[in-house]
Amino acid sequence: LKPGKTLTIEPGTIIKGKQTPSTGELASTLIITRGAQIFAEGTAQNPIIFTSEIDDENDPDDLPTSARGLWGGLIVLGDAVLGDRTSEVVIEGLPDMESRALYGGNYDADNSGIIRFISIRHGGAALAPGNEINGLTLGGVGSGTIIEYVEVFANFDDGIEWFGGTVSVKFAAVSFCGDDSYDYDTGWRGNGQFWFSLQAGNT
Repeated sequence: LKPGKTLTIEPGTIIKGKQTPSTGELASTLIITRGAQIFAEGTAQNPIIFTSEIDDENDPDDLPTSARGLWGGLIVLGDAVLGDRTSEVVIEGLPDMESRALYGGNYDADNSGIIRFISIRHGGAALAPGNEINGLTLGGVGSGTIIEYVEVFANFDDGIEWFGGTVSVKFAAVSFCGDDSYDYDTGWRGNGQFWFSLQAGNT
């Protein structure tokens, strides 16, 4: 999503990332660039689901908890301050020369929109070896952004990872991910409340 643009996702919407190809520069990933906004406001009865194209949401047993990396993930980039004295940098998991992947700035109250009652499933495709995408990546996202009631299920890398910024996350459930459930870097200064984690037995 380009700077200055807004993406609105209605409750109950199911967004499916392509599995093939699932790696390299063609990995299926939704990126909210710095200066853009996402309004993904599901409800408890009608959450918004991000998953793989091969996931049958009507069959809870079609994909095992080990089915990870089937598509990319959700990346939100903002203009908040980073804690490593870097003004801006390309987000982890994307090519270093991709200018649209820059995050960080000098506005801690930056508003990237609202994310509420969403489920991110079976993501974490690798763009390069050791460079996988998190379920929900938050790069320099500011405190004006609302993120709550988020589930990440069976992601190949971390469930939720913060890179700097000041955004808070309330009511989060992360399960069966291949790496950390929650991770942060470059001086994240937000708050977290009511987090649940269920780690995969093989990680």
